[in-house]
Amino acid sequence: MIRETKVLLIEDDSAIVENLSAFLREEGFDVAFVDGQGKALERIEADPPDLILLDVTLAEGNGYSACTAIKARYDIPIIFLTALGDEFSVVTGLDMGADDYISKPFRPRELVSRMRSVLRRTGKGSRAVQIGDLKIDTEKGVIMRAGEELFLSALEYRLFLVFLNHRGKILSRGQLLEEIWDVAGEYVNDNTLTVYIKRLRDKIELDPQNPQIIKTVRGLGYRMEA
Repeated sequence: MIRETKVLLIEDDSAIVENLSAFLREEGFDVAFVDGQGKALERIEADPPDLILLDVTLAEGNGYSACTAIKARYDIPIIFLTALGDEFSVVTGLDMGADDYISKPFRPRELVSRMRSVLRRTGKGSRAVQIGDLKIDTEKGVIMRAGEELFLSALEYRLFLVFLNHRGKILSRGQLLEEIWDVAGEYVNDNTLTVYIKRLRDKIELDPQNPQIIKTVRGLGYRMEA
């Protein structure tokens, strides 16, 4: 079973915490959050994360001192996430030991890309996913069964990732269409979705006529077993 990559968000803006935490969880991250330096150190001591997202302005202490304190005791990558985007602030954050720096407002998917880049560079986080008899390396984009690679098209793999990131949840056809729209590069209609789900099942299911990985929930949509 997958161990989700643990992310600690150190941020005192409740709106950002709520929205960003929800988005990152949808992307498959295990997110915890605190609003100050002291709480952050306590949390890290109790349950070390794989990655830290750190704001400069905190309810208690500041991001620079928090970064210094964390880096002195732990080998955990840190990304500064702050509205202070001037050159001095960026350089200061990096000099304090931060692994990256992204300014607000930011695009959530860009942030996720930067997070994965830092995790890849530092060798942190979890990349191996086990679903049934499938082994998925989300970093390399490879799906294996019994040592053999299953070859999926770009759209099939994106569809598979949508299910993977929402495993255990029912996804409507409308939700699936929204998720794969950008990858397709063209209009994807309901009939096309049916074709791609069939193609995906043909490749990942041992018995496509009796699917065990991606199941149909009659009248509601589809669900990947957790």
